[in-house]
Amino acid sequence: MSDFFSHALELEQNGKPFVVVTMAAMRGHAPQDVGAKVIITSDGLFWGTVGGGKVEARVIADSMKLLEDAAKTPEAGAPRLVTWNLQSEIGMTCGGEVTFLFEAHLVSKWQIVIFGAGHVAQSLCRFLVELDCHVVCVDTRAEWLERLPRNDKLEACHVSNYCDGVDRIVPGADVILMTMGHGSDLPILKAIEKRKIATSHLGVIGSDAKSGIVRRQLAEDGLPREFIDGIVCPLGDKVGNNTPAEIAIGIVSQLLRLRNAR
Repeated sequence: MSDFFSHALELEQNGKPFVVVTMAAMRGHAPQDVGAKVIITSDGLFWGTVGGGKVEARVIADSMKLLEDAAKTPEAGAPRLVTWNLQSEIGMTCGGEVTFLFEAHLVSKWQIVIFGAGHVAQSLCRFLVELDCHVVCVDTRAEWLERLPRNDKLEACHVSNYCDGVDRIVPGADVILMTMGHGSDLPILKAIEKRKIATSHLGVIGSDAKSGIVRRQLAEDGLPREFIDGIVCPLGDKVGNNTPAEIAIGIVSQLLRLRNAR
């Protein structure tokens, strides 16, 4: 069980939603013992086995669907107990029944993903690590990532292309784009929309002029109006001047206000 807990803790610390499936009961023949567990993420089987074959494939498929539904409606992630006839419902030759308990572990900690590790991001990350959150800062420039503070709440993610960092966005995360300009922000926005990632807050740093350019370009590229209208740009509450630290304070203020409203 220590192995199970260490893997579950790893996923929790990385802000990765997962489902624990436990074989709760059996009747007749079954491919595993009562108490067997697996951990399933949106990528599939992460750890453990409940017997392999068709029954495990069904467990994995149902768990991934559970995570998908829970990302849209958290109530869909409530624990559930299911009983399957292995012969008539799963298509196995052994004639028995198995009961599985599905328990979804959704992201509970405040998740923030920042694209860009420049001057404002450097200040922003130093403020955010003082809060109860997990921050991922994505950049193509290793030298800027190295300047970030060392903190267990902050993960520096070096990528060759900013869009590679989109995989680090968990459903419900707050996402902030502050790369070197709208030329590098636009592909990230398109990748987020293409993958239909449900963010709680999608902000882009910049002026009113940049906001107009970004929205016009996205519309010309055929992105849905609903997605474009949901982008927050300019970003942050207007509480100070244009120094990196005071811009960062305005962004933190906005994030806290929106988080508390949720």
